[in-house]
Amino acid sequence: MPIEDVNAQAWTIYGQRQLDHGYMPPMPKTISWSPWEGVGPGSELLGDLAGKRVLDIGSGAGHHAVHLARAHGAHVTAIELSPTQHARATRHYGAEADVEWVQGDVIEHVRTAAPYEAGYAVGSLAYVDPHTALPALRDALITGAPLVFSVLHTDLHGRGPSTTVSPRKQQLLVRKEPALPVDMFVLVPHLWEDLLTSYGFRVEAMNLLSAPDPENPVVHQLIRARRLPDRRARISSRPRTRRPPVPHAAIGVGAIVLGDHGLLLGRHRLGTIELPGGTVEAGEALEEAVVRELAEETGLTARPQDVTLLGTLIDHVGDVVRLTVGAVVTAWEGEPATQPDESVGDWRWWPLDDLPSDLFECSAHILTAWRTDLPIDHPPAHFNPFAHGTTADGRA
Repeated sequence: MPIEDVNAQAWTIYGQRQLDHGYMPPMPKTISWSPWEGVGPGSELLGDLAGKRVLDIGSGAGHHAVHLARAHGAHVTAIELSPTQHARATRHYGAEADVEWVQGDVIEHVRTAAPYEAGYAVGSLAYVDPHTALPALRDALITGAPLVFSVLHTDLHGRGPSTTVSPRKQQLLVRKEPALPVDMFVLVPHLWEDLLTSYGFRVEAMNLLSAPDPENPVVHQLIRARRLPDRRARISSRPRTRRPPVPHAAIGVGAIVLGDHGLLLGRHRLGTIELPGGTVEAGEALEEAVVRELAEETGLTARPQDVTLLGTLIDHVGDVVRLTVGAVVTAWEGEPATQPDESVGDWRWWPLDDLPSDLFECSAHILTAWRTDLPIDHPPAHFNPFAHGTTADGRA
């Protein structure tokens, strides 16, 4: 039986059992992304929802949708595939003014619906193939809209997530009733991040929510993402010249300076567009090289403690191995300007969703190591990240 049919049948039986028991969860004070009240953050992750159209994916008993409508002024479309789950919600909340109750498949629904300003799912996205759900949800959201959802990470038997994007057998439990077999996508966090990135989202945070009882092995993932703008044509990169660099200048640094108006880039006299940076001098620390090159090329001043090193990128030009160290400058003073006798000038701030073509290869390497979602083409380079716990743009 196809996964969609297996899961639809299980949730229909589940909903009927809850109808038979007459059970409805109490109205929450905030969204609980896990089965345990008070564990982790709540509705605030969705931002200000007043007057906004919000998509509830797999709305179940409907209590979260009603909470967002009443407490946050949202206009919620609560869509539920299971007819019995839909019946539970509409019997109790069918007259709710700011909630539209839809019984059906969310993928089919969003094909014709107007775009939403936020979307969320409590557990339900684990029952749908992400290769089908994520592109559909991206098209269902406006640019910049949040998508917040939770999924299973570790089950009741202590079995952790899978390293491949494929469903596995799990059980849906109803107290004092036989377990219901379901097929779920229980994936390691980096797979969810890769999937979201490939389908047009930027992942902002990923957290693990553990049961308050230390004897309970169950863990849920909480994932916060945001819909990116439509991607334009791929951005090109090219070598500055066909000649290899001078051998003693084979190690250099490149600095990512991201301000309110975008990313700082300059134009080399040979035509490539580049990050601030240059050659590391003998006896110079990498952070010091970043600060010095930033000042010499742009006039901006920073301190070594304002520099976060990302890692090393290794490629080659001819027979010369080139080692480039990427860095993020988190604080600086001054305004960028062309400096006398420097080979790079004409400094401009570029939005990340509108970067120029003809990026210098080393700058292209650094930018895609920093942000894998940037659509930049370049020759291969081997990246060795430094261990900071999180990347310099704040993602885990």
